Amino acid sequence: MSDRTDQEEEGSTGPASMPVLERLALLADTTAQLISNIDVDEALHRVVALIVPRLADWAVIDLVTAAEEVSRHLVVHAEKGKLVRREDLQGPMPPVSEHSPMPLSRALRGVASNLAGPETYQGPPDSGIAVEQRRLFEVTGIRTAAIAPIRGPREVVGALTLGRSDVSDQDFTADDLTLLEDIARRVGLALENGRLYQRQAQVAETMQRYLLPQLPELPGIEMTARYLAAPDASHIGGDWYDAFPLPCRDTALVIGDVVGHDLEAAAGMAQLRNMLRAFAWSEDRPPQGIVEELDQALAHITDVRMATMILARLKPDPAGVWRLRWTNAGHPPPLLVDHNGLTRYLDEARGLLLGTGMKHSRTDAHIVLPPESTLVLYTDGLIESRTHSLDTGMENLRRHAASLAHRPLDSFADQLLRRARPADNDDDVALLVLRIPST
Repeated sequence: MSDRTDQEEEGSTGPASMPVLERLALLADTTAQLISNIDVDEALHRVVALIVPRLADWAVIDLVTAAEEVSRHLVVHAEKGKLVRREDLQGPMPPVSEHSPMPLSRALRGVASNLAGPETYQGPPDSGIAVEQRRLFEVTGIRTAAIAPIRGPREVVGALTLGRSDVSDQDFTADDLTLLEDIARRVGLALENGRLYQRQAQVAETMQRYLLPQLPELPGIEMTARYLAAPDASHIGGDWYDAFPLPCRDTALVIGDVVGHDLEAAAGMAQLRNMLRAFAWSEDRPPQGIVEELDQALAHITDVRMATMILARLKPDPAGVWRLRWTNAGHPPPLLVDHNGLTRYLDEARGLLLGTGMKHSRTDAHIVLPPESTLVLYTDGLIESRTHSLDTGMENLRRHAASLAHRPLDSFADQLLRRARPADNDDDVALLVLRIPST
């Protein structure tokens, strides 16, 4: 079969000849499904569900990757009123031939939309893609197909194929191609936007992980940290932990969360972390004084609007006792777990979060850390949920931490993340955990 320009037919009565209002409704539904789903795979599945079996018995989506490779991303068939995904027909495809006149190759190059049938691929194949297409027609029983390029704003990102088997008594026509091109154009825009979004999210997560520090080694102290990225990439952002030695031989401990998400929050986190390190290193002041100075400087030399954080100083004395002094700027309180599983939230020294613009006198609190106790610093992704209160989340964290008190520290951290994090939380989590030695 030839290009759509050679296939002009009149009086078409197939499904694509549906009334204009129905066509517009289908396009509107397609657009709605694409723009309401950041997840590209989910969006494509929903679009296919609108098309099959409304317009065709089969739908095939071939995608061109950033590396110019072709993947048969989705093959779906209508069977007994249900959509069945044919994974045996999906997978990697041969490269696009630069000169092949065959319909799918032309569509993947963005040359033209085409009509095709089994006879189109009966001759000697001119490329690996032609071999795969012959197999597709043979296995599926597709009798007539319409193939259109999926174009993004800058390049062709794939091809959309609709097929009708012998169950259907109507061939595709040039009118069908018009509707298919409209659908494919919308799919192309969504795919391009989704890829840009995913690249941005990957940059944010990579930047976040790169900026998180190596932990210092302290004689006798065990220390470990975890960063767990948000399930939804749009929520990757400003959670961080830090630990670094001070000139007085104390160790600074930090947990914090910059308000916001994505690359902007990750960049703000880097600014805030670096400023805090500079202030804490250059001035031998208690935590509350450092945080007050940081808060005053926030609006003038950073892009951070608001943030929560805890700054603590861990200090040993000659007798082997470890003391903790801290201040809290609107952050969830640290959790202390002794070796017998008794727990206590360190609620003292709570103050306003950073960036409110309000003058507020901050305070410090201090405690002697019991031998073999575990100190847990965490961000709110470990306790917040859309289905229960913050108090419930904190109680859940406390109970799981108590049950894990006997675990080695790395196991403690891994299991605490797995067990305590609410299933419906879509935020990232930073966790800093340390264990005091026995006397």
